[in-house]
Amino acid sequence: MSGILTGFSTIGAIIVLGVVLGHFGVLDVQAQRLLSRLAFYVANPALMVTVLGDTDISAVLSAGLPASLGGVAVAAGAQVAVSRYLWRSSAAESTIGAFCAAYANAGNLGLPIAGYVLGDASLVAPMLLTQLLVLQPAGLTVLDLTTGDGPRTWRRVVATPFTNPLLIGSLVGVALSLLDLRLPAPLRDPLDLVGGMAIPAMLLAYGLSLRFGPLPGRGARLGRTGFTVFLKLVVQPVVTFLLARYALGLDGAGVLAVTVIAALPTAQNVFVHASRYGVAEVPTRDCVFLTTILSAPVLFAVATLLA
Repeated sequence: MSGILTGFSTIGAIIVLGVVLGHFGVLDVQAQRLLSRLAFYVANPALMVTVLGDTDISAVLSAGLPASLGGVAVAAGAQVAVSRYLWRSSAAESTIGAFCAAYANAGNLGLPIAGYVLGDASLVAPMLLTQLLVLQPAGLTVLDLTTGDGPRTWRRVVATPFTNPLLIGSLVGVALSLLDLRLPAPLRDPLDLVGGMAIPAMLLAYGLSLRFGPLPGRGARLGRTGFTVFLKLVVQPVVTFLLARYALGLDGAGVLAVTVIAALPTAQNVFVHASRYGVAEVPTRDCVFLTTILSAPVLFAVATLLA
């Protein structure tokens, strides 16, 4: 259980630092925007090159992958359906909502939890790559097309994902892994340094948003945020568990692994996306905050019941 405590305490400390820096005027709203853009355009792509380049892509073909995909599809699909047809939200708002409902914090929280709780950090790779190579490109394409200017031609639709820096970094990392290539030190070392900024920059920007924006729960419709939180922390892990246990027949360790990873809170980089495109920033911030706080007892319960 120490992995869960370590992951949450580390994240919480950096978020609090962002709040403190904002409170004392060291950083301001412009700094929040700068940190978000720095993470989106520079640090995250560099991190994807190094992380995915060192990942065994064959892990994606593990038996638990269909269960993880099923959990993501159900949670994201339910969010989009309710957003579009019940709440009448725009395509961009529905896309950010789907990210909030299904995009797990598989990086800076999932990796330590997988390593310390599950005993194998590579178990987070299927979810990480599913999000980076399927969920994220699809969502960012919708955001690029619905928030940008210019005609929506088929050429633009096809080309849009490949102009996104995060996808470019992910594809480079996957190519390095598949070809079993290692970057030379003059290239790898700068990427490591720049990629190391990604997680702190995202967390500091998030902390600044807590200081300068409305308090969580006051700036957005609480019922809608609660529905999204329910999808992320209850529906996604339950669907994943049912598929792993009864449809795929995984053993106890396999069921535990995919369920724990599905129960992770919404990733902080969803807030980076919301900030980058100027869509649903406050509800996204609230969702990240609430899922991060509430996922702790959920993860403890899952680990206790399935261990």
